[in-house]
Amino acid sequence: MSPAHDDDDGPGDPEDPLLGPWLKGFPPAARPLRRSQLAQQGWRVADGALPLPLAVLQESALAHNLRWMQDFARERGLALCPHGKTTMSPQLFARQLDAGALGLTFASVFQLQLGVRAGVRRALIANQVHSAPELAGLARLLARTEGLRVAFLVDSIEQLRLVEAWRATQAEAFAFEVLIEVGVAGGRTGVRELADAIALARALRASAAVRLVGIECYEGLSLEGDDERLRAGTSALMQRVNALALACDREDLFETDEVIVSAGGSALFDLVAPHMRPALSRPVRGVLRSGCYVTHDHGHYRRLVHRVAARCGCADELRPALSVWTAVQSTPEPGLALLTGGRRDLSFDIELPQPLALARGGRVQPLSADAAWRIAALNDQHAYLRWDAAAAPTPRVGDLIVLGVSHPCTTFDKWHWMPVVDDDTRVIDAVTLHF
Repeated sequence: MSPAHDDDDGPGDPEDPLLGPWLKGFPPAARPLRRSQLAQQGWRVADGALPLPLAVLQESALAHNLRWMQDFARERGLALCPHGKTTMSPQLFARQLDAGALGLTFASVFQLQLGVRAGVRRALIANQVHSAPELAGLARLLARTEGLRVAFLVDSIEQLRLVEAWRATQAEAFAFEVLIEVGVAGGRTGVRELADAIALARALRASAAVRLVGIECYEGLSLEGDDERLRAGTSALMQRVNALALACDREDLFETDEVIVSAGGSALFDLVAPHMRPALSRPVRGVLRSGCYVTHDHGHYRRLVHRVAARCGCADELRPALSVWTAVQSTPEPGLALLTGGRRDLSFDIELPQPLALARGGRVQPLSADAAWRIAALNDQHAYLRWDAAAAPTPRVGDLIVLGVSHPCTTFDKWHWMPVVDDDTRVIDAVTLHF
């Protein structure tokens, strides 16, 4: 990793950060430790060595997922630029780059700063940048970081004028790299009509403040329906992307030796992949941006990526790497246990977590996948575990309950660190998170 600049503000050493009792989930009586010292402590989560709740990453699943997604992109002739907003972890960014990712995607200049500290030198900001503070921050990063290339999204003349107005206040001449975003009616950002997109491309070409280097879209706003409906909707969107790329190519509106065509969230990346290399007069680099693959989940994305695997005939799938360990703290009435983990600790925006396993006396016992055990509700700090009368074993105070989450992003943003464990739940590493 490249060292931080001498006057950059930010977290300490991203490679070997200091961890200590100021972090939720770190043993409160333990002395502060460097990340590199964790494996020497012999902590085993199933033995109750760390306070709960605790979000945990499984090393074997992480390693598998990094290989799986990189192989998927490479086999299709595409680059991978995964979305860093999923984890905001410099250690996981470094592992994604080491696995072969071209770079990382971010949603803001704030997020990009962390990526640069982790060694990112190719980046997309999959969002519109237009405010003076963000433009100034991006310009500073580009000027001070050797080899850094960043492109952000543009979808309106109004945004271009704001960029130009800020650029006019600067002494040095330079141009930001940009991609036109293609959007869908009723969706989020992005140009809706081809004629408007071409007019925007012409304005970008005429501007000294920017250079048009590619076209971008996001296909994951509608995930309902069967595979044929999803395939048709995705194909229609990518046809619009390609039509714009071809029009820009014919009019020589791109200002780059290699055009970027980027798409690919974490659910339909297999459907956009065949459409990301239109035949232009110059080379095209197709860039997937899937982010949740790195940890996957036990709910929403597990179902969606199971369909991906079926569509592409993949014999193997992504594996859930993220879970949240809790403890039974009270059994106040029959059929109810209160767990030490709630809305402050794990995802609940798509669906409630699901019980995966019970640990008692250091032994981990998987739970039935049926509804005999279920999380019925969450408070800020508590989960309500319900179970059927015939279910066995019966939870007892002090038992550890492992919960699987749906949508990993909104578990990551509730933690500042997560231990990485082996398949025996022994802590062997950690990552830090910077939201």
